[in-house]
Amino acid sequence: MDEALLRSLTPSVLGILVRRGADFAAAEDAVQDALVEAIRVWPAEPSPSSSSRGYPMRDAKGWLVTVAWRKFLDASRADTARRRREDLVDEEPAPGPVTGVDDTLRVYFLCAHPSLTPSSAVALTLRAVGGLTTRQIAQAYLVPEATMAQRISRAKRTVSDVRFDQPGDVATVLRVLYLVFNEGYSGDIDLAAEAIRLTRQLAAAIDHPEVAGLLALMLLHHARRAGRTAPDGSLVPLAEQDRGRWDRTLIAEGIDILQAALARDRLGEFQAQAAVAALHADAPTATETDWVQIVEWYDELLRLTDSPVVRLNRAVAVGEADGPRAGLAALAPLDASLPRHTAAAAYLHERDGDLPTAARLYAEAARKAANLAERDYLTRQAARLNTRLGGGGR
Repeated sequence: MDEALLRSLTPSVLGILVRRGADFAAAEDAVQDALVEAIRVWPAEPSPSSSSRGYPMRDAKGWLVTVAWRKFLDASRADTARRRREDLVDEEPAPGPVTGVDDTLRVYFLCAHPSLTPSSAVALTLRAVGGLTTRQIAQAYLVPEATMAQRISRAKRTVSDVRFDQPGDVATVLRVLYLVFNEGYSGDIDLAAEAIRLTRQLAAAIDHPEVAGLLALMLLHHARRAGRTAPDGSLVPLAEQDRGRWDRTLIAEGIDILQAALARDRLGEFQAQAAVAALHADAPTATETDWVQIVEWYDELLRLTDSPVVRLNRAVAVGEADGPRAGLAALAPLDASLPRHTAAAAYLHERDGDLPTAARLYAEAARKAANLAERDYLTRQAARLNTRLGGGGR
């Protein structure tokens, strides 16, 4: 069974059913039923084009559309609105090649509709576009399957009345995909890899520099994945990572995609973030990082977003480019409750030689850490400095 093929066809099949008149919720259920039927039938079904793979390679999409439409009609007949929908039975298209119109992009827009909460948009995207089961999504987000099923059902009801011909918001779709990517690698589903797959699919459906920018950003971050943790699972900061473990193929691809996007002179947030990631990935060693240029890219990001998190990251970059006191000066106006503010202050104070303050701030940052790996790392930094101080260090 070619699961990747099934999942890649999911959004376009769903889009065809909606365009034929099925409401989104019923269409999505019918597509899921068709996927289950494909898993059951295809391995055993003889194929005129491939005796070894056993499924209709000539028109797998057409097969799924035909089965999904029949599943939808069957459900419609059993529904309380049977009389209102009976005319759909007579309109069933004859089996055969489906239209060449690609509805993938519209399905992306629908699943990232502004009326949905971010968590609901992510869940609906993973199911309707990604082709994941409710159980797989629940496992990835470490919640009960029933909870995730309710979340997806609410999301489907929310978008069921949305007209399919309404223009979509690319920025909202990209934010949803970035949320998926940042969830990382929990459960059996690698959400970072899944986000990359979906963003590649989106990039094939739409020519947009920010889509390319997000794809480049994902690839550049994903390329460093192997170096982010030690064999014991502990966190390894960027400056200490073994760059020989980075995936140079992904880095080269990400840089190529980014350069092509930047050449179009329509700079956006994800392109600027990818430019920062590219400068980190391209540096042979941590000491050779072009921090001056990184600060310049953070200035561009601030112009685009004016985000407090960007200001925090810029302060750290300024500390590397112009010295720790310059970094602390850039950090001073920022809200101390920002995530990782205390950890950034600890690092800059250590760079400035103020070890007692740095040790205290590392311990405080550990208590605020968002996850266990980060907390353990910050705790070790505090212990390291306290050991030095106990041995006579300043």
